[in-house]
Amino acid sequence: MFKISKKEVKDILIAFVVISLSFTILYSNRNTDAFLLFLPMVMIGVGLGFILHELAHKFAALHYGYWAEFELWMPGLFIALISSFFGFIFAAPGAVVIYGNSMSKKVNGIISIVGPITNIIIAVIFLLGLLNFGIFTSLSNEILFYLANIFYLGFAVNAFLALFNLLPIAVFDGKKVFDWNPIIWIVITGIAGYLVYLSYTGGVTHLLTL
Repeated sequence: MFKISKKEVKDILIAFVVISLSFTILYSNRNTDAFLLFLPMVMIGVGLGFILHELAHKFAALHYGYWAEFELWMPGLFIALISSFFGFIFAAPGAVVIYGNSMSKKVNGIISIVGPITNIIIAVIFLLGLLNFGIFTSLSNEILFYLANIFYLGFAVNAFLALFNLLPIAVFDGKKVFDWNPIIWIVITGIAGYLVYLSYTGGVTHLLTL
């Protein structure tokens, strides 16, 4: 049964706010006017990406009979905020902690990979919105501007979150996926890496100037 405690809701909301602020600082280049403009748009992409990523881990763990709950990691919150001022983000505000008996590498790998895959799916949905942006051109220029940025930021942030979490180090998802199946890790990481590459090319970022 899917259950979520009040503490877990509070932890997710705090992490969501801090990660949203961090990405907004990064994309606004610390400009106050740009910060206020980008914050609500970033929150849409981060909200979908961060919350659904963690819930994917939780649902997968529950599916295999384990109890799982998201818990904040306070040092990670501060690192995320501080790193955003230096042009990058170390996004590790917390994680879904799984409680239960011993777990096989396969189950651990599957539970771990569903988070990045969720981010990849969300990134592709936003990318499809960008690639088919012509269907929205009947809207006003102001609405087009906001819509283009929501699509782009949702795409870029989720692509980054997928690739970042697939790093094969320490307690990241990528380490558990790699230990389970290196081939699957290479394929999924390659997809995430390509999406991140696209997010930094002129092919999609030109929409930001609409």
